[in-house]
Amino acid sequence: MVMTDPAPRPPFGAVLFDFSRTLFTVEDSLTWVQKGAAAAGVTIPPGEQEPLIERLITAGRPGGPAPLAIPAAVAEVYERRDLFPTDHRLAYETIISSAGLPHPALARALYERLFASDGWVPYADALPVLRALRRRGIRTGVVSNIGWDLRPLFTAHGMADLVDAFVFSFEVGMVKPDPEIFVLACDKLGAEPARTLMVGDESTDAGAVDAGLHTLLIPPSPPGSVHGLAAVLGLLDAPTLQE
Repeated sequence: MVMTDPAPRPPFGAVLFDFSRTLFTVEDSLTWVQKGAAAAGVTIPPGEQEPLIERLITAGRPGGPAPLAIPAAVAEVYERRDLFPTDHRLAYETIISSAGLPHPALARALYERLFASDGWVPYADALPVLRALRRRGIRTGVVSNIGWDLRPLFTAHGMADLVDAFVFSFEVGMVKPDPEIFVLACDKLGAEPARTLMVGDESTDAGAVDAGLHTLLIPPSPPGSVHGLAAVLGLLDAPTLQE
């Protein structure tokens, strides 16, 4: 009888993803301002749109990089924005208003674009990679510091059935990089942290290492582009993990 070695165990049994700038990114800034203005019934002359966009980006656009400066009036609120939906709205509507808007109604309309399914653009490789993980029997989860429910957005983009667990900070009372939020996500998937990969874009996602997970960080890409998520599949093909 010829004895053969068993097939090597795949290194990961589950993959967790961040949401913003990992699977999706916000719509381009010009579309954001134009659609927000239309919803608010505000007319912004073409020559004033780009200067307004620059002020909004500097102030801190929701779904984009963290603001460089937080208005003192909402500094404490901003710190807990991902735990309470009302605080998330108050913090960001105040930040948007600080950019010098042509009409006060625009702040709410621009914030509301966060909840529109077309206000977010999936990276071109997000759906194919999620499908590939499902075919391989790899369980997946989304772990996000967020102040609202993302499930309707994933449903609208045909991805909800490809995600086995959603863990949102405002629902569980924890924010990344707290190791416990990653442990909770693994528990929901029935996955061992040591055999789980966390994919994100910033240091809060790398906090998964303290929970015993492995981490892959990918810098943000332009909306709708190929984001490099195929690297996840490449890691799954590795025969072993370095301990």
